[in-house]
Amino acid sequence: MRCNAITSGGSRCKLDATSGSYCWSHAPENAEERKRRARRGGKARGASELSEIKREIRAVVTDVLEGRVERGVGAVAFQGFNSLLKAVEVERRIRDQEEIEARIEALERDAEGRGGGRRWGA
Repeated sequence: MRCNAITSGGSRCKLDATSGSYCWSHAPENAEERKRRARRGGKARGASELSEIKREIRAVVTDVLEGRVERGVGAVAFQGFNSLLKAVEVERRIRDQEEIEARIEALERDAEGRGGGRRWGA
């Protein structure tokens, strides 16, 4: 049996249902695990991107020092690398902020479920 979920593109999911009416990716009981994996995947992606930028920077440094790339061209390349590094840092901060917000929301739901406390900032 096919998964009953409708994708963001508006079409029905093409995967087989594994749990009730949904595939693993759409089953409500897997939502927390999917979020956890997405957070980890985002961190790994940022780390690999950072490693790639560092490799490229080292290559340009070597090329400038050995005279294969002119100093002016190298300087412009480093300006570009600097912009990339800033973008990676902004993405990391956004991911961290989203993770913190999700954790706070989960704590608030838990507190509300116990009948105590009030919403943060409310």
